[in-house]
Amino acid sequence: MEETKESLTFKGVAERLTLGITRILENMPGVVDVRFVEKEPAEKRSLLSWEQKNTCILPEDLRDFYLTTDGFTLTWSVKLDNECVPLGCMMINSVSTLCPLLQPVSLFSLPNAPSLADLDWEEDGAESGRGRAPAAPHFDSRSRIFELHSCGVNGKVCLVYKNCTTGVVAQQSEIWFLDRSLCWHLLTATFTSYYRLMITHLGLPEWQYAFTPYGPSPQAKQWASLYQPLTFSSELNFADPAGDSHLNKLDPTKAFKGKAKVPVLKKKQSTPCSLGSTAKSQSSAVRHHSGGKR
Repeated sequence: MEETKESLTFKGVAERLTLGITRILENMPGVVDVRFVEKEPAEKRSLLSWEQKNTCILPEDLRDFYLTTDGFTLTWSVKLDNECVPLGCMMINSVSTLCPLLQPVSLFSLPNAPSLADLDWEEDGAESGRGRAPAAPHFDSRSRIFELHSCGVNGKVCLVYKNCTTGVVAQQSEIWFLDRSLCWHLLTATFTSYYRLMITHLGLPEWQYAFTPYGPSPQAKQWASLYQPLTFSSELNFADPAGDSHLNKLDPTKAFKGKAKVPVLKKKQSTPCSLGSTAKSQSSAVRHHSGGKR
């Protein structure tokens, strides 16, 4: 009886954590193998240890999240040609795997070896030319960056503390996306907003690229239009207020309409009989003309 109560209690917690997305996914056509990994809450001492080690204060909403569950993993697949193909993945790293993006330089590394800090060659003047866009994080000591979710080969979602000073505890954080070209894109100002975005986008591949100027790949757009049509269409309108999206517009009535063929006038070929009659008429005309002169 007690085990049943505990399972029901955890099921209620899981339902609140996932915002009911598991039931929605299970009712979608073609979706199979929806898996939510159950995790125990993180201990307070592990959170304090992380903050002391990294000289950062965890945001309040992220702290409450870890005190509820030490990480988050929800995956789902689709059935194509009688095969299960992994598609959606929603993940938040645990406290122990919330590691800095920039690892300390090893003693055995070459002194002139390139690093991500070499990408911070832009000065403030170059950044000010971006207009109202927020200043991007730096790969050097000015920012403290921690990996929330490694999106496979598509990029990384990071918890970022900007304007840091050595020896001073950082408190203000934001959620940024680092794409494949090592460019930064602001996702949300708080962890709660990012968590809702992740759930809303169902963990589809490359959904973070919807917040970049170039957007996701065509294949990712196809998956989004299939399993997330409302959000996908609203994002297209948001990206282009004028309504003129960057997709190719094809009018089937014009593209597959047969062209009207212009009739070509063919010259009639003269037959031998007609050539003979023409020659006779020309010779008689010449004789008549010469007789008249006489």
